[in-house]
Amino acid sequence: MPVRVPLTSSGPLVEAEFVSRPNQLVVEARLGHRMVRAHLADRGRLLDLLIPGARLLLAPREEIGRKTGYQVVGVYQNGELVSLDTHLANRLVVAALAAGALPQFARYTRVQREVMIGEHRFDFRLSEGINTCIVEVKSVSKVEQGLARFPDAPTERGRRQVMALTQMARNGQRCAIVFIIQRHAARALVPDDVDPEFGRALRAAITAGVEVYAYLCPLTPEGLTLGEPVMFYGSPEAIPRSRPL
Repeated sequence: MPVRVPLTSSGPLVEAEFVSRPNQLVVEARLGHRMVRAHLADRGRLLDLLIPGARLLLAPREEIGRKTGYQVVGVYQNGELVSLDTHLANRLVVAALAAGALPQFARYTRVQREVMIGEHRFDFRLSEGINTCIVEVKSVSKVEQGLARFPDAPTERGRRQVMALTQMARNGQRCAIVFIIQRHAARALVPDDVDPEFGRALRAAITAGVEVYAYLCPLTPEGLTLGEPVMFYGSPEAIPRSRPL
């Protein structure tokens, strides 16, 4: 059985039309004949996705104290549903670990979430006896010309996390980064040149022994599904010429 997590547990999803993004965390959308505000978890620029008139998928959220009545789940681009909920990636990895669907981590029986190491918080610490692995999960939504790209915007926090993983790996700690590409189609993953420093840090991390994995995870209104692994390359130029894009 494929590993899949639902897009929401808060009620039926609704479609709306994107109007504007007044700030990084909020979008305004037209739902029927009224305007609504929805929280946006994805901090990326999303310039190719959030365009006026784009079809959004929203989940109703009615918790006390919320300033928005909806959560942005995804957006349609050329008929493809693309996730805009970065938290889905972590939920999918939790489900995949529980199902034994990530064989590279099968040896570990204990999963700790949101682990503080020094001044950095990492998504998971996996352990079995004295053996541990620190795992950071990254959500990817940007795909251009068949290549998934990360990040979509400069990320100082992300770069510092990668540098911390690099140092731990040099000290003998097993570390891994898992990229969840929340799209239907991509042939490979590369660092985006929007943040050259992050790309350099990631290549240095791999040299130091940090493991990098990427999975193509299609999204439908029914949920996000763990799909096939795809190759990671340090740059588009590193992709073999014989590999079609």
